[in-house]
Amino acid sequence: MSGINNNRPNSLEALDTASVIHPLTNLKTHLEKGPVIIDKGEGVWVTDIYGKKYIEGMSGLWCLSLGYGQERLVNAAAQQMKELPYYHLTNHKSHSPVIDLAEKLIEIAPVPMSKIWFANSGSEGNDSAARIVWYYWASLEKPEKRKIISHQQAYHGNTIASASLSGMYYNHASFGLPLDGFLHITPPHHYRFSKPGESEEDFATRLANDLEDLIQREDPDTIGAFFTEPIMGSGGVIVPPPTYFEKVQSILKKYNILLIADEVITGFGRTGNMFGTTTMGLKPDMIVCAKGLSSAYIPISALMVNAKVFDAISEESNRVGIFGLSFTYSGHPVSAAVARETLRIYEDQNIINHVRDMTPYLQEGLRNLSDHPLVGEVRGKGLVAGVELVKDKHNHTPFDSNLNVGSFCNQKAEENGLIVRAIGDTISFCPPLVINEEEIKEIIERFRLALDETWAWLCTIKE
Repeated sequence: MSGINNNRPNSLEALDTASVIHPLTNLKTHLEKGPVIIDKGEGVWVTDIYGKKYIEGMSGLWCLSLGYGQERLVNAAAQQMKELPYYHLTNHKSHSPVIDLAEKLIEIAPVPMSKIWFANSGSEGNDSAARIVWYYWASLEKPEKRKIISHQQAYHGNTIASASLSGMYYNHASFGLPLDGFLHITPPHHYRFSKPGESEEDFATRLANDLEDLIQREDPDTIGAFFTEPIMGSGGVIVPPPTYFEKVQSILKKYNILLIADEVITGFGRTGNMFGTTTMGLKPDMIVCAKGLSSAYIPISALMVNAKVFDAISEESNRVGIFGLSFTYSGHPVSAAVARETLRIYEDQNIINHVRDMTPYLQEGLRNLSDHPLVGEVRGKGLVAGVELVKDKHNHTPFDSNLNVGSFCNQKAEENGLIVRAIGDTISFCPPLVINEEEIKEIIERFRLALDETWAWLCTIKE
């Protein structure tokens, strides 16, 4: 890797490999490869410790929606640190930043919501949602409705419950997960999972029928909730067919099953609406959001709960004597102040319209690469997209997973000064929402170079 000097005992790279465990990383490989150490950020650009600049095509981990250098967020944190650096929400305590933020979230919610539960990450938010599902059904004297359905390839977090909700093999392998009662269905990805000649409409109908079959097999009286992302981010930016959620929601209503929308990635303008729920036509009972809530400047997540759910859990907490769900830093005043200022910036900068203006440059720019021999499908909404690399474009044939084509392409993009993310052989894009036309063109061009270099490498293998 350019600039890496792991052999120097006191280099930052050597100190990192000697002391840090990295998430979503091959730990043994990391000991040999070492890290790229990012030192500075400005706008949509980051710079490593050797001065090399990269355009941030992934908003960090889908989260840095306003880019680097937002002084208003820095000042909001500093001011709150001076006034009240910490207080909790337990035992009837509160503070103005969290009240202000909760009020605003209820105001902008895509469907009517009643109350907001705060945590520190999307994982904690989804974990809390799962526990509230169980609490809710217990309050209605239906404790057997504990099973939760989600998608294969979905990512909902990394607590024990949210990792069980996730449908990724690496969240489960060697951890003894998922827990019993977590069920997974086929992802709504027409390109990869449809039958020959099957239309998107027919595919959506088949998957909805499969869902109903699963509910009936398991017994509807044991199914408590269905978790879904409006667009599956870490599963490879999977955009469901137009009528998929309409069909799914009809089934959930039929069997009295709660719907939870995981908006950790899609919330706050990413899809061209404030929430992906609006973009994809969902009417959830709970909504989990994080990442863009503070533009990643500070950890925070929020779980929106509708009146039906809150009224029930309120009664149950009265019966039990307390609502036994708590995190020390839930609704942290500094996090709440930064999140509230983030929402003001979205409004002041009319970020939704900006996303809509920039969407064609990203989506059409990537689709213009469809004639490349490696590109199978380009998919996305707003400023989130995925490009699936395939062995055979005509038959959608994937590469042998042992080739790690996606990882190779990802590395070539990085060498060309572009940070994207390989999810298997899908290259995902999620640039900061403040990106401009020229910067998007820069992303496309650098990615084209990575594709060409990947193709050249594959041709040497074929020979």
